[in-house]
Amino acid sequence: MTVMHGPVTIALLAAGLSTRFGGDKLDAMLGGKPLGAWALDTAISVQCGTPVLVTGTPSPRFAEAALAAEMVELAINPDPMAGLSSSVAIAARIAQQRRSSTLLLMLADMPFVRIETLRALIEQVEPGRPAAVLHADGRKGIPACFPADYFGALAALTGDRGASALLRSAQNVTIVETATDELSDADTPEELAILAKRLMSR
Repeated sequence: MTVMHGPVTIALLAAGLSTRFGGDKLDAMLGGKPLGAWALDTAISVQCGTPVLVTGTPSPRFAEAALAAEMVELAINPDPMAGLSSSVAIAARIAQQRRSSTLLLMLADMPFVRIETLRALIEQVEPGRPAAVLHADGRKGIPACFPADYFGALAALTGDRGASALLRSAQNVTIVETATDELSDADTPEELAILAKRLMSR
């Protein structure tokens, strides 16, 4: 394995419209703090510099609070309706501007992703070889870590072609194993209630 050197950019994608949730999903409370704050706190704990939070307008309240505390850099997606790929492209361009060697993509509505998983993704990415998790449906996806030679392709994504499309077409992807329910997210209030029950049972 070739060890990656240089700064890592961690980007949390948080510009979704939350239509199935009824809006303001990432500010909904889970275990005493906003849903989106869970993933952000984990990203900060990885200690790879200031995370980037890609949001729409207006930004979630938890994001504005983190910005005021100088814990995060906000990047505004002017057209969230263009799909997740538009936020991925913004994150990739920021990684290019930072001259990062690696871009770690996270979803802000995944509260249970572990620090160990994120560190494993960063440690196992190589030039020409992304690292990703495997979702329950067998799809390689986010959280995922991309080397700098993928930044151009990520920045050029449009429409419904997200990072998963690149992972599907990549010849070499390192799979990082995850714990049970680690990749759970919440698209509806009912799913958030399920996450709350899981949190209480931990």
